[in-house]
Amino acid sequence: MPRLVLASGSRWRRQLLDRLGIPYAWTSPDIDETARPGETPETLVHRLALAKASRVAEEYQDHLIVGSDQVAVFAGQILGKPGNEATARAQLARFSGHRVSFITGLALIDTRSARHQVCHERYDVLFRRLTSDEIARYVEREQPLDSAGSFRMEGLGITLFEKLEGDDPNTLIGLPLIRLCTLLRQAGLDPLGDQGSW
Repeated sequence: MPRLVLASGSRWRRQLLDRLGIPYAWTSPDIDETARPGETPETLVHRLALAKASRVAEEYQDHLIVGSDQVAVFAGQILGKPGNEATARAQLARFSGHRVSFITGLALIDTRSARHQVCHERYDVLFRRLTSDEIARYVEREQPLDSAGSFRMEGLGITLFEKLEGDDPNTLIGLPLIRLCTLLRQAGLDPLGDQGSW
């Protein structure tokens, strides 16, 4: 059985983790993702990433559990998943011509040693000026209703942007692979090493 477990039901995060070539299992944790009053975006994604990994860690002893969570931040406001087309269109209309920050929390729990690490990455997107017709067509075609910020970087989302800024573009999709590789190596699982010890 794989010793690495992804605490996520997101197919996008699974596609990213697939790139590392490490055998892993995945399961979708059921947690309350509601922000607490006064919670900063960084605190929120740290808490939720760790909560997802912790929920899954209860079922997997002697494993490395990866949890991740992402929020969009615009004008000081935390924005979650739109949930419906009207909200997605409204979010994209607000973003038109502006910068939006995406904060992605990452947690790694080592159930073998009872240790955990939590961090976050930021990635900024500058939206080009969008017409209402472009926004409507995009939302209709892509259906980004379960994506923070109402777009999918993996698909047509790239057509909405003027500029991207950050250390790791995978952060925007929801799993910062550069930072994850660092955490895995610190836990003794090197994606380029002998994985037999795990």
